Amino acid sequence: MLFVPHDLRLRMQAENPRVVRSADEIESILNTAGLRPTRQRMTLGVLLFRGEHRHVTADGLHQEALDTGASLSLATVYNALNQFADAGLLRRVSVDGMRTHFDTDAGDHHHFYVETEDRIIDIPRGSICLDRLPVPPEGYAITKVDVVIRLKRIQPHQDKEAGHSPR
Repeated sequence: MLFVPHDLRLRMQAENPRVVRSADEIESILNTAGLRPTRQRMTLGVLLFRGEHRHVTADGLHQEALDTGASLSLATVYNALNQFADAGLLRRVSVDGMRTHFDTDAGDHHHFYVETEDRIIDIPRGSICLDRLPVPPEGYAITKVDVVIRLKRIQPHQDKEAGHSPR
């Protein structure tokens, strides 16, 4: 497993997420993370790291790459996303056993998951307080805690929409 050096991770997190990074900067990020900047990784790196912070799925990023005219297989996108995550450039967010989202903010934070929209929303840092964690089994250490809070959109009561007051 490859890891992003601590100073690079801090620099990426501290930069304004709306700052457009050049292809040279993305190549440098990949090199520093120990990933060879192949054509496929550069294509995906540009899509992932050039804009604002976001959450993506392999399917969504694959379609985005195809829309730009790139010729990438879905398997290549899955492999690259997992390599980026293993290197610490992305964070995996698993909300169910079927699909993994990838977060371009690899720092410690938690998420809301809007089930009906299959969408991830960041929970602001410091909004969750975990004052007690279980003691791990002997020989194990807790490395991180991921909290995913599932949401559903509240629909206005039909009586209110029709101008009737609830009984």
